[in-house]
Amino acid sequence: MSKKSPSKKAEVAVSDYDARLAPINVKLGQDEKIQLYRDMVRIRRFEERCLRSYQQGKIGGFLHLYIGQESIAVGCVSVMGDNDHIITAYRDHGHGLAVGMGMNEMMAENYGKYTGCSKGKGGSMHYFDPSRNFWGGHGIVGGQIPLGTGIAYALKYKGIKGACLAFMGDGAVNQGAVHESYNLAALWSLPVVFVIENNGYSMGTSQARSSAGPSLAERAAGYDMNWEILENGHDVLEVRDKVSQALKLAHEKSLPSVLEIRTYRYRGHSVADPDTTYRDKQEIEEYKRTKDPLMVFQNALLAEKTLTDDLVRKIDEEARAEAENSAQFAEASPYPTVEDIKKDVYWEIDNPADRKSQGALFFD
Repeated sequence: MSKKSPSKKAEVAVSDYDARLAPINVKLGQDEKIQLYRDMVRIRRFEERCLRSYQQGKIGGFLHLYIGQESIAVGCVSVMGDNDHIITAYRDHGHGLAVGMGMNEMMAENYGKYTGCSKGKGGSMHYFDPSRNFWGGHGIVGGQIPLGTGIAYALKYKGIKGACLAFMGDGAVNQGAVHESYNLAALWSLPVVFVIENNGYSMGTSQARSSAGPSLAERAAGYDMNWEILENGHDVLEVRDKVSQALKLAHEKSLPSVLEIRTYRYRGHSVADPDTTYRDKQEIEEYKRTKDPLMVFQNALLAEKTLTDDLVRKIDEEARAEAENSAQFAEASPYPTVEDIKKDVYWEIDNPADRKSQGALFFD
């Protein structure tokens, strides 16, 4: 694995919009900015360690890496309130770390171990942490969107001033369940923010070949719903600004929004995807050179002297060590037992003293 200088400059594109001047960002202190940067670095190093483990045969099934999209999960979660919830698809590692899950429980889940966040039963695609209002981690394309809409409905029904951030990829927008969710969210004025992480490719098919219309977000106009496109998804501060505005609309007026955040993934759809037939290497390298979210933010913080080269190296070393320790933790952890297969399926099985139903719940 290459260890290039952490202070290598990215050639950042010039824009008239300066997210640093947004009210939500003006209030950020130095420690808070450093924490945003640290959170993105931790996601990157965790994902790189996951890739090594997969290549070593330690992780089975699919592994969908978030490398290149770190600014979105970190930016979104950083503006959530206590009563806000989050649900996402199978590319869920970044969101899990952003809400505060630990690398140990996440890596152990990847390894299928009992110490994992889903006790080794869900794997990489099914992280959950209800204690942090994080509801997964879903393998069915678009399947999480009706659930996120339902969370928003529950918040409104209970009179709780909160919202649900429901994440999806660009490929999910063409699923019928997504449009059914849009319709109900608009019809019932639900406090939900639909976040489209548009990395340009639905598995291996470009958006231009798979999705009609000028943009994905603009489809919300058909439901008379608020929508916006974030061209600079690599800018964590712009993500914070736009998402905070959508959450304010949800909190104060109980209105839904669709945010299309333009981003890019460096690896294939999953690690099993050879990623050699639908885009060329130059396309990937160009994004890394000009829009890498870690480098863009790092360079900005170095320029304003919030970061120093020594602190950059320290944060990087700590993240690498934490990721390595998580792999060792997962390696040493036990697998679920045969008896565990029937647990965490039916509530009555896990709470036999309170069981009221009769008959068999499992058929051996």
